[in-house]
Amino acid sequence: MSFKENLLKKITINRLAESIAGEIGPVESGKRIDKNRLQQLMTFFPWSHRKERDLDLYIENELPGNKNILVLDNDLTLYHTRVEDVILRKSPTVKEMISIRNAIKILNDKDVVVSRKAKSLETIRSICINQLNFSHTDADIVDIAQEGIMAFKINDNNGVAESLMLLAELLHLSPAPRAFMVDHFDLYGQVTEKSGEEIEFGPLVMFSRPNHTLIAVERVFSSRDKNRLATLKAMAAEKTEAAISGTSVFELMQAKALAAETR
Repeated sequence: MSFKENLLKKITINRLAESIAGEIGPVESGKRIDKNRLQQLMTFFPWSHRKERDLDLYIENELPGNKNILVLDNDLTLYHTRVEDVILRKSPTVKEMISIRNAIKILNDKDVVVSRKAKSLETIRSICINQLNFSHTDADIVDIAQEGIMAFKINDNNGVAESLMLLAELLHLSPAPRAFMVDHFDLYGQVTEKSGEEIEFGPLVMFSRPNHTLIAVERVFSSRDKNRLATLKAMAAEKTEAAISGTSVFELMQAKALAAETR
C-alpha cells in the first residue's frame, strides 16, 4: 500500500475516532455511540472479530489463557481475561446468574477491566494507526503536491481538497475548529486554545469550493472576532489580497513538508 493510501487511512481513522469521542459521556448523559461510525472504525482494527451470544467481541490473539478482549458496545470495555469470562459477565444466562460466585463476577468486574469508553477508544485508534506504514521518500511528498497543482488547474475541487488535506496532515495543521467553519470551505491551520474559551486559528490555508480559490494566510484569527467568518469569505472571494494564492500554496506546503523531513 502506498504512502498516500496509508496517510488517507490515518486521517479517516482519526476523524472517525474524534467524532465518536464526542458522543461518549457518563451514563446519566444519555449519549449513545453511533454504531455505524464505530463499525467503520473497526474495519481498520486488526484484532479477530467473534460473535458470542449478543456480544461483538474483538480478540487480540487466539492463544490459550487470558488475553485482551474488547466488547463493542456503548461502554467499549476492554478486558484482560478469557472469552468465556467476558461472556459470563456481559451476557449471562439465568442459569449462570443463580450461582453466587458468578453473581459476584457479574456485579464487580474491576479485576479484569483494562479500560472503558474514551481510554478504550484511544487504544483502538492507536492500534489502527500503528499498523500502517508511513515510510516514504521526498518524491512521495512532491507527488501529492503536484497532484494538487494539476487538480487546481483543471478545476477538480475534490482533487484539490484531497491534496490539501494530505499536506496539512504532514505539516500538523488541524481542520478548522467549529468557530471557524464555513460551508464548502476547507481550512487547515494552527489551533491555539486561550484562556476564557477563546480559540485562535492561524496561520492557515483555505480552499473555497464555490470560488475555486486557494490561499495561504499568515494572519491569526480569534474566535472572539465577530467578523472572522466575513473576513475569511472576503479573502476567498479575492476581495482581500492574500500573500500567496493558487498553485503557489501547494508549492509552499511542499517546501515546508520537505524541509521538515530534514530536521
